Amino acid sequence: MTGPFDYFVVFAEMRTGSNFLESNLNAFDGIECHGEAFNPHFIGYPNKTELLGLTQAERDEEPTRLIGAIKGQSQGIGGFRFFHDHDPRVLDHALDDPRCAKIILTRNPVDSYVSWKIAQATGQWKLTNVKRRRDAPITFDPGEFETHVATLQAFQVFLLNRLQATGQTAFYVAYEDLQSLEVMNGLARYLGCEARLEALDASLKPQNPEPLENKVSNFKEMEHALAGRDPYNLTRTPNFEPRRGAAVPGFVSAVRAPLIYMPIRSGPEHEVRAWLAALDQVSEETLPTKLNQKALRQWMRRKPGHRRFTVLRHPVERAHAAFCDKILIKGPGCYRDIRRTLRNFHKLPIPGNLPDEGYDLAAHKTAFLAFLEFLKANLAGQTAIRVDAHWCTQAAAVEGMAQFGAPDMILREDEMPGYLAALARQVGYAKPPAPPEGAPQAPFALADIYDDGLEELARTVYQRDYVLFGFGAWR
Repeated sequence: MTGPFDYFVVFAEMRTGSNFLESNLNAFDGIECHGEAFNPHFIGYPNKTELLGLTQAERDEEPTRLIGAIKGQSQGIGGFRFFHDHDPRVLDHALDDPRCAKIILTRNPVDSYVSWKIAQATGQWKLTNVKRRRDAPITFDPGEFETHVATLQAFQVFLLNRLQATGQTAFYVAYEDLQSLEVMNGLARYLGCEARLEALDASLKPQNPEPLENKVSNFKEMEHALAGRDPYNLTRTPNFEPRRGAAVPGFVSAVRAPLIYMPIRSGPEHEVRAWLAALDQVSEETLPTKLNQKALRQWMRRKPGHRRFTVLRHPVERAHAAFCDKILIKGPGCYRDIRRTLRNFHKLPIPGNLPDEGYDLAAHKTAFLAFLEFLKANLAGQTAIRVDAHWCTQAAAVEGMAQFGAPDMILREDEMPGYLAALARQVGYAKPPAPPEGAPQAPFALADIYDDGLEELARTVYQRDYVLFGFGAWR
């Protein structure tokens, strides 16, 4: 048989109806499904020792040999069922092969969970004779169910994203579709098979056709637990912020200590760098930086037991530092072009130059509140100005770091003295120095303008950081 595909894979999970789907596929003249061909605990079906002339050991040694056998020895187009915990080498091979037809079988996760628990309790995983049917009520476990759903969703999202990235599509089948003759014949057409069924295979029977309340002993508890789920993800924090890279050239390593500081801009960078220098009694200018990824990996190989760390700053204080250092005061490091755009287009009430007699404490508070309003739009992707590293969310910065290597420790600025000392002791420094105090912010301190309204606005702007890192009010 010639067609668009050389073989197929049915992506499914336990208790989704994959046995029934396989029996219907095998009813077609020209389609042959070989069970769970890549289950790590057996080959094809339980208690079998080989499949298509290959033993389980031969399959495990080189799984593509079995794929070749499925393509070459099947009656028509051959395929197999694949669950999330089967051989991952086969998963990559099949997903990247456009000549492999993908069939994705899904089922309501509550139904599949209850069916799985009943099968565990009765030991009956397949039913061909109703007289031999076993039954047992199960107890719903909310934590176990959450794990069950998370596993299913993670695998489904993975499949979707890989198919999108490779420009492929799949034939989706729901559990309820398995009783549709039209869908089964449509699936055969998708696989390039010309045969059609007049009726579905009737050898397998539904094992648990009763309503859920008859199968779950603590049904009321299950209802209560499921009522607390958020299937539409209504409680999520919207995130339109662009992804950030690792920014490896900005990492700072100690001169002798096996420590790497991964800075978050507008954080306590000067204080941490000064501490790193004092640790080895060197000047701050001698700290190695601007290394590329290759050079930094070589450094890491030379420093076994090294530690990577970063330091978070409270979002309000960090935004104020970014405003003063990068926008308000013209000088080294100021973003002059962005400053001009914020004044002329976004109408931020900041003076052309400082010092300015009219720019007092009240004016500073007004200007900073306006800057926070700009950040709210900027982080939501609503402005033409870039989301700069000095005011991006710290969550995005840490996610970017993880592309190179996640930090071993994420410290908070107000906890630096104790945790930096502990970090130094981990790498052999018995009496580490204390980090220096930060310089007062110019032209005005945050403490002089801070109030509940400012905190509330900052919490709206940096909700991701407040939620993910557990920040409370600044004061």
